[in-house]
Amino acid sequence: MADIVLASLRDTVEIAPGVLMPRLGLGTFRSESGAEVEHEVGWALEFGYRGIDTASMYGNEEGVGRALAESGLARDEIFVATKLWNDEQGYDNALAACERSLTRLGLDHVDLYLIHWPLPATTRDTWRALERLRFEGLTRAIGVCNFLVPHLEGLLEFADVPPAVCQVEHHPRLQQPELRGFCKESGITMQAWAPIMRGAVAQIPEVVEISRAHGKTPAQVTLRWILQHGVTTIPKSVHRERIVENAGLYDFELTGVEMATIDSLDRGERLGRDPDSFARAAAEARK
Repeated sequence: MADIVLASLRDTVEIAPGVLMPRLGLGTFRSESGAEVEHEVGWALEFGYRGIDTASMYGNEEGVGRALAESGLARDEIFVATKLWNDEQGYDNALAACERSLTRLGLDHVDLYLIHWPLPATTRDTWRALERLRFEGLTRAIGVCNFLVPHLEGLLEFADVPPAVCQVEHHPRLQQPELRGFCKESGITMQAWAPIMRGAVAQIPEVVEISRAHGKTPAQVTLRWILQHGVTTIPKSVHRERIVENAGLYDFELTGVEMATIDSLDRGERLGRDPDSFARAAAEARK
């Protein structure tokens, strides 16, 4: 049985008072600024996606902004998230970084503003800046990316406003159940990046077998598994047909046995950097 009711691409979760975020959005990591990201975002919005995720580091905020403007959709119909990079952390730096992102996006506010990676030495100052940005209406909600349980515990010790979202690498080979449980207990919405392992879920026999049983693709089965666990996600593709395919999740349901089968595939295998080692390297680079 699904943990939640999943009805359509317009499904949302309340991440902060009055702030509804789509459970399934579109990621833009490594999408080139210009025609590539503009087409990607434009196709997604045309098909019905309403959540768009970008970041300062991606270098494509301007292209995302152009696609948003050209969509013809009202601002309040689209949920926009962006992130500040490591060299933008710190109180004054974070305030200025948000202003730059808003300028590039052509928006007067974003719906979610995130710290991209944990830098414990600057987290307090950076979070104070994000709380101010939220108070001033430049973002409707604030959150973090790539924070593990100890990072979140440290943040919650001093945060006046708790993080609304924790966006992390999450897929069948890296499930982080401890982090998922901590987020659930703490009222933090967990969001998966690299949910289909950049296409590699198609090489996992158990996922392939389940996908054949439902007449679906391994990517669709994996995304459905994520959503049935109550985790939100932002799969990325620059191909129109894949963007449409990734949203074909609402005419089937994984059984308890199928969910358990995918749950058993966890190997602790990361595609991206380990947040602890990345944080240490980033801290050294700032010295």
